[in-house]
Amino acid sequence: MSLKANELRPSRGSTKTRTRAGRGNSAGRGTYAGRGLKGQNSRSGGGVRPGFEGGQMPLIRRMHTLKGFNNKWRTEYQPVNLGTLSEHFDSGDTVTPESMLAAGVLRHLRQPVKILAGGDLVHPLNISTHKISAAARQKVESAGGQISLLDAKSGQEVLSSTESSESD
Repeated sequence: MSLKANELRPSRGSTKTRTRAGRGNSAGRGTYAGRGLKGQNSRSGGGVRPGFEGGQMPLIRRMHTLKGFNNKWRTEYQPVNLGTLSEHFDSGDTVTPESMLAAGVLRHLRQPVKILAGGDLVHPLNISTHKISAAARQKVESAGGQISLLDAKSGQEVLSSTESSESD
């Protein structure tokens, strides 16, 4: 048996014709058509806008904002754990945001990257990132890797781990 487009029908009982209000008493919704007698809601185009509470201060205006401070200049970072880098990169590899994107660690390059200390780093890596936590820095350096920081806005290298150890 082949199925043809002109033979498609909805299941029996699944569709129902809509009630046409205001089409006479024989149709079952005549006279006032379910609108009551007089008043604002009985008229055509009548009714109040959404959220209107009869002149009382509406809820949307009484509770218009959440309390607290929202810093519009905050920089949101993409977090990446060291364990994830250890799985995706081999010993001695240079890890940059672009190489993380290519390896599938990052979804996009719109936000700067922050390396966190989750997981274990089993081999040395040369990491170029925008930010790194203190615990992650310690793990990378104890594994024999190097860190260079990038500027969050331009992406240019700002500081490498060899420069930071000499300046201390």
